[in-house]
Amino acid sequence: MTKHFNKTSEKEKRRTLRKEQTFCENILWRYLRDRQLLDCKFRRQYSIDQFVIDFYSPEIKFAIELDGDVHNNPEQKEYDIKRQEYLEKFGITFLRITNDELLGNANIAFAKIEAVIKKLKQS
Repeated sequence: MTKHFNKTSEKEKRRTLRKEQTFCENILWRYLRDRQLLDCKFRRQYSIDQFVIDFYSPEIKFAIELDGDVHNNPEQKEYDIKRQEYLEKFGITFLRITNDELLGNANIAFAKIEAVIKKLKQS
């Protein structure tokens, strides 16, 4: 069986992304780490094949992507759609949250995350 998850070839990319995380990624990570949110284990900058997911819970196959302004660019939107479709073939559920959502009202953003976690844990 081919290994798709956290390939060694993507290790430096993951490491760099963790070191250079954005302000919003830092905020979100503070609440996701150490099973703080509904006892769900998350990893940050987790890779599947050549794609790196911002936050991923392997136990429930749940990915959270934080989208900044660059994701409003039409070319980036198209790339994001194709990337997400590819990754969903692995049975992964995606939730996209914009930086504006997180900074505007973090409680709403976390309520969305919690709702998906609860739904996936019931399945």
